[in-house]
Amino acid sequence: MQYQRVHHSGGGPDTHTDFHQAAVIDTIGRHLATASFPTTPDGYRRLLEWMRLHGDVLAVGVEGTGAYGSALARFLRANEMTVVDVDRPDRKARRASGKSDPVDAYAAATAVLSGRAHGRPKARDGIVEAIRSLRVVRRSAVKSRTQTINQIRTLIVSAPAEVRERLRGLPTYQLIAQLARSRPGADLADPTCAVRTALRRLARRYQHLTQEIADTDAELGPLVAQAAAGLVDLIGVGTETAAQLLITAGDNPDRLKSEASFAHLCGAAPIAASSGRTNHHRLNRGGDRQANHALHTIALVRMRYDPRTRLYVARRTAEGMSKKDIFRCLKRFIAREVYKHLTSTNIPQLRPSQAA
Repeated sequence: MQYQRVHHSGGGPDTHTDFHQAAVIDTIGRHLATASFPTTPDGYRRLLEWMRLHGDVLAVGVEGTGAYGSALARFLRANEMTVVDVDRPDRKARRASGKSDPVDAYAAATAVLSGRAHGRPKARDGIVEAIRSLRVVRRSAVKSRTQTINQIRTLIVSAPAEVRERLRGLPTYQLIAQLARSRPGADLADPTCAVRTALRRLARRYQHLTQEIADTDAELGPLVAQAAAGLVDLIGVGTETAAQLLITAGDNPDRLKSEASFAHLCGAAPIAASSGRTNHHRLNRGGDRQANHALHTIALVRMRYDPRTRLYVARRTAEGMSKKDIFRCLKRFIAREVYKHLTSTNIPQLRPSQAA
């Protein structure tokens, strides 16, 4: 097969579970070639060799560097390729140009060489990636535990009176302990026995999930302290919020050019909402919403327990500032403070055997 080789080129894989559709264009945007490669180490090697056959690759735009394209992005960086994180095409452009794997691959390559896409992806090969993996387990356990206690209380509401009255008004920890050690009986055809059996099983599930959360917290604590010891020392910052902010920044926080870029990433950068004689800013609804929630949690804690923050809130309220605007200012300040600790901390890297 003959290849058209140019001096410089750019690549853009459209990532999927089992294969990646790759495209190559030259520096003026001409489409050179497209091909499909499996999502295996050998497939990644063949994809890179194929791209290099068409010229010196300036950069590769990968869509989904945090999901389907994460392994490919790591492979390309390990081979000293410039990898750019590419967002999926907006709906308007997709309606105008159509939707197919080659079209998406060419769109990714074009976004890189045109300069529209320029973000550096997260490294995902250090201690922060280990924290992210453990938090997946913790978050799902917390969500499941909340669903479990809601199911318990719903069953109690509709349970027979003799069951409901014994459990009415009990705090959660007493309710779970009493249900977990109960003896419901063996006649499951009896509705009272069946609901007692269901409540006992849900209570034991709640206890299991609580232990799972505690075990994960015990594992996360030392990792977060190792990754950013100064961060957890800030007022209002706990292990959970610090872990989320570390994950948002990634193992390579140097990819963030300034504290303003970190605030924008967290959805804490103010957005102008002025018109005519009105000069106003509003909260940012974009960015990483989990990071924004972490900043919101820190702000709430400081508003309750930090004397300096309480004085600031009182002064701003006296000046006529709304609660939403006060939160916006506090989140922006906290993002600036957190950024300094993230960038001044040398986040340790795991050994290859640990990161596997």
